[in-house]
Amino acid sequence: MIGLPENFLIMDIQTNYPLQSLNTFGMKASAAAFAEIKNREDVVTVYQSPFKKIRVLGGGSNILLLNNLDGLVLLNRIKGREIIEESEQHVLVAIGGGENWHETVSWAVNQDFGGLENLSLIPGTVGAAPIQNIGAYGVELKDVFHSLEAFDFQSGQFQNFSDKDCAFGYRYSLFKEKKNAFRYFITKVVLKLTKPPHTLNCSYGAIKATLSEMGISDSKITIKDVGRAVESIRRSKLPDPSLTPNAGSFFKNPLISKDKFEQLKNSFPGIVGYPQSETTVKIAAGWLIEAAGWKGKRIGHVGCHHQQALVLVNYDGEEGREIFDLARAIQSDIHSLFGIKLEPEVNYWS
Repeated sequence: MIGLPENFLIMDIQTNYPLQSLNTFGMKASAAAFAEIKNREDVVTVYQSPFKKIRVLGGGSNILLLNNLDGLVLLNRIKGREIIEESEQHVLVAIGGGENWHETVSWAVNQDFGGLENLSLIPGTVGAAPIQNIGAYGVELKDVFHSLEAFDFQSGQFQNFSDKDCAFGYRYSLFKEKKNAFRYFITKVVLKLTKPPHTLNCSYGAIKATLSEMGISDSKITIKDVGRAVESIRRSKLPDPSLTPNAGSFFKNPLISKDKFEQLKNSFPGIVGYPQSETTVKIAAGWLIEAAGWKGKRIGHVGCHHQQALVLVNYDGEEGREIFDLARAIQSDIHSLFGIKLEPEVNYWS
């Protein structure tokens, strides 16, 4: 049990709190101390508390729990959406960090605010989205990002971050740097969304083909249609975490030189890559994993999904180390076969 000073008043602190239902891998682990954060004042109270090690949990959709956690785990439950500025072309919307991401996308689409439709059905919370610079189907969070507010547990102050401050990159931001691990609590995110007429992004992946299958002609496509198409694609390719515990794409798509890509094509003509610049190519990690024979393979209680090789799944296990060991084995094979180092997109918590 965690001992607190008798005169210390704080929101409800729970000890030895089970986290199995709060991570989409469904791993069995507990937090030495746990609290829900429902407003900015709660964050300040935590800063004034005796706890020195603090972790922030959103939707639990991008973490792998390797064991029980010491210190204090905070669950972001700050809610609210507010239009704070509006022009003929754009609208700025401030959103609480604890809001569900997909529900926020659905809300924006129903308001006819564009920019988020390609990011439909991504699990997690709004506050976690900038940390990973989430992205899908040709769009990343940075494309619609305006600013965010975060509490800095190092300085004890609230701080505003612009897009430049966040240093966004591919599945990367300032908040992912090791030195900043668990330093910030994102209280709200401000997004810059478009008003009609919208510029639609339908060229990436199977969006256009799916829209055609839905019987929607190019001249009549709306942001709702794009959102529906993305949801359809994701449901057909990715397992539902509530049915098959997983954290979505486990690995990043690696970036390699154009010269290396051409060399690999000689040995593997079917390799899938997308030019990123005149000198670099992004490789489809799922293709690499499938080519290495891992798709659909199961080891013990965990495995590689039979429809999407990029997704590692937990069938009936409770120990995060099984997924960790599976990931390491896949990384080893990919490096041996292709000379490419796969980096996890999922964060390891221990």
